[in-house]
Amino acid sequence: MISIQKIFLGVIVGSLIMIFVATRLLSPSEIVSASPKKNIEISSNINLSSNETNLSCTISSLYPMEIQQWCNLISMNAESYSLEPNLIAAVMLQESGGNKNAYSSSGAVGLMQIMPKDGIAEKFMCINGPCFSNRPTMEELFNPEFNIEFGSRMLLNLFEKYGNWRDALRAYGPMDVGYQYADIVLSIFENYQ
Repeated sequence: MISIQKIFLGVIVGSLIMIFVATRLLSPSEIVSASPKKNIEISSNINLSSNETNLSCTISSLYPMEIQQWCNLISMNAESYSLEPNLIAAVMLQESGGNKNAYSSSGAVGLMQIMPKDGIAEKFMCINGPCFSNRPTMEELFNPEFNIEFGSRMLLNLFEKYGNWRDALRAYGPMDVGYQYADIVLSIFENYQ
């Protein structure tokens, strides 16, 4: 028989978890506003393969081919947003392993695993309504060019907001793992130099 104390404790813990989740989901809707250094148009109908750009690969050759195939897009966005290309590659390796069709059980989409405004993520509610209502659609995010650009912009915004990469990556990653995600990405970044 379940005691009243156990039920009460379960309700308290559940309530705290729901409050934590709701407050963590508020900030993603506010983070994507940085402007690139250059005026780069990214649209979901671009059909540019990573081999068609003139940029040389600026990520470490230690990254697996699944990441290397996106090197020119990573390099282009790293230059546009003044980011370290190996950091973008580290996030991509951790998030999708380079699979452009990655779709997580939480609803995150594509190479950089970004929460869209539709799909599973559409059901996530914050205090002021749907948490990801200002995000792109799943269709847009399954486009590698769009996904890498959007993810790079998110990374820059988070760095500008928090002032350091560990906190920025903590905010980029899953909300229920604390700094574990940030530490994994930073470890990949350091080990793939």
